[in-house]
Amino acid sequence: MNKFYILIIALILLFSSCERKGRGERRERATARLSQMDVSKDKRVLKDNPKRSNKTSSHSQAKTIVKMSKRSGVYEVPISLNGHSMNFIFDTGASDISISETEAIFLYKNGGLSKEDILGDVQFIDATGTISTGTKINLKKVKIGDRELHNVSASVVNNLNAPLLLGQSALSQFGKVIIDYKNQQLIIE
Repeated sequence: MNKFYILIIALILLFSSCERKGRGERRERATARLSQMDVSKDKRVLKDNPKRSNKTSSHSQAKTIVKMSKRSGVYEVPISLNGHSMNFIFDTGASDISISETEAIFLYKNGGLSKEDILGDVQFIDATGTISTGTKINLKKVKIGDRELHNVSASVVNNLNAPLLLGQSALSQFGKVIIDYKNQQLIIE
């Protein structure tokens, strides 16, 4: 856990001491992801469902439809983490929501992640079979379409360029998740 704090402080100092032009592509890509969000016209709410778990918001609906976009052969879903919008790869093979150090630093600097949300080190196996160490965090609010989840487990990958993955720590909290590839939609029931 101390390594993560040191890394965040070092990167904050690095970003703070650089001119705006020198912040590099990673910061611009993180900002670009945020500006690509437009979920409001892609969701439809059909009816209330009282059988939702206590981790979802009190106004859960029976069906939510979120538009996915296909980029480089993978499907991305717009998600809001603690009020900050980003596009995540829909990944049923990922055990957690997974973010890179770039997004963790962005969330931390913008109030979307606090010291209390950092839970400690975690080891995980990536798609290549490599065992890596990351940081386990708590996301106070994850919003997918009009659905809100609270206190969702997530992992920070110790890599500035790691992809954003929407994994089972969020998906498993919904009753049913349907992927409509023809219409590029994620349907949550």
